[in-house]
Amino acid sequence: MKKKSIQTGIALLVACLSLSSCYTYTSVVGKGSQGNQSLTHQNHYLIDGLVTLKTSDSKAMAGDAKDYSVTTQHTFVDGLLAIITFGIYTPTTTTVTK
Repeated sequence: MKKKSIQTGIALLVACLSLSSCYTYTSVVGKGSQGNQSLTHQNHYLIDGLVTLKTSDSKAMAGDAKDYSVTTQHTFVDGLLAIITFGIYTPTTTTVTK
């Protein structure tokens, strides 16, 4: 009976981890990106995002561009780091496309 409980627990853990997704949030400024030039920076958070260590400034990343897109997301690597550290360190990635 105990072996079946362990197998069920492992199956639930694998299902939860495989069904979780990476979120993506995109903001469009002006007419959006007009080219394919992009700049990427990482944002650093602690305790599932409750404490901010360092965030990127998307306006500074865009420079003098009036039309650009900003995408903030949890990439696979960001999620892997969060899992390895048990949610203590939870980075996100910001990409500005001009």
